[in-house]
Amino acid sequence: MEIWINPRCSKCRTAQHELDAAGVEYTVRRYLDDPPTAAELTEVLGRLGLEPWDVARLDEPVAGELGLREWSRDPADRPRWTEAMAAHPVLIQRPIITADDGYTVIGRTEQALRDVLDDHV
Repeated sequence: MEIWINPRCSKCRTAQHELDAAGVEYTVRRYLDDPPTAAELTEVLGRLGLEPWDVARLDEPVAGELGLREWSRDPADRPRWTEAMAAHPVLIQRPIITADDGYTVIGRTEQALRDVLDDHV
């Protein structure tokens, strides 16, 4: 299992606590220090069944600087979004947890954590 975290994020710390409490072995990726590539983001988005704009943190200052709220959400614009998120990883929603079987969730809710722990460990 792998978890993408920002250690300053309370949701990330909660997710790690839950994984630890369940005795799960996992790898931590501090994605602000080790940003995913656009290709990795595309792969993760495919597993999540989401679009890049669905996981973009639009309230981040860099999102405002880039004007993300005004960007098109057309499928043809996916690469533009993933490139921006790879260049500015703070734009990526967190934590993202990928189980060994490939099941992936954004672990911000208790239900998402329960789903990955109950069904994919």
